[in-house]
Amino acid sequence: MEPIFDALPIPLPVFALLFATVALGSLVQGTIGFGLNVIAAPIAAIVQPDALPAAMIIMSLPMTAGAALRERDHIDRRGVAWTTLGRLPGVALGSFIVATLDASELATWIGGMVVVAASMSVMASSIPVTALPLALAGAVAGFMGTTSSMGGPPIALLYQREPGPTLRSTLGATFLIGSALSLAALAVTGHVAPWHWGLGAALTPAVGLGLVVSRRLHARVDAGWLRPAVVGFACLAGLAVMLRDLV
Repeated sequence: MEPIFDALPIPLPVFALLFATVALGSLVQGTIGFGLNVIAAPIAAIVQPDALPAAMIIMSLPMTAGAALRERDHIDRRGVAWTTLGRLPGVALGSFIVATLDASELATWIGGMVVVAASMSVMASSIPVTALPLALAGAVAGFMGTTSSMGGPPIALLYQREPGPTLRSTLGATFLIGSALSLAALAVTGHVAPWHWGLGAALTPAVGLGLVVSRRLHARVDAGWLRPAVVGFACLAGLAVMLRDLV
């Protein structure tokens, strides 16, 4: 199949599938607070594994920046500082993993990370939001974010008992900073190409589309069934990625 254009070497059907998946993921995230890369990453790992993790990180930047800016007065700045400090070793280890694995092996790894991220999204936590847990969550988030583009769940797990504005804005700020660190580390190891930026930019309208639709559907959607449905889909998709080379 012919690529869309020279700067974006992806067949049109693959791009259309990624666009639709990102739109669905952002719709779900706008409705229940998570879902963008938990849904989009495993599909990308199946149809375009060399797009991961860089393009998926780039694509999600506008959403995280918007979340941080919209409710910036509620950001837990102390928490952001500690999680950012903790992210540094996680990002370093994650970039080493990405540099070590080829595209197929990395896709399988990401399938496992999808299952872990989805599981974290429904776990209960009574861990106090203090310096050590924040730094440890930052390290895990840095590792997961750099290897799979899904760095939000460890920090969301820690903040899940906090008020909604604090959770959303702090998660947005930590992911924005963490994404910049992850992209820098991936670039140093040669895993961010110009076409990754092009694909991330081309998928950004899908993020906006999903968010706009989510605002219209938010009051009509029962999160009681949507949350487990998303987690179930993510787990099945992650397992499919992990097992695809065995069948």
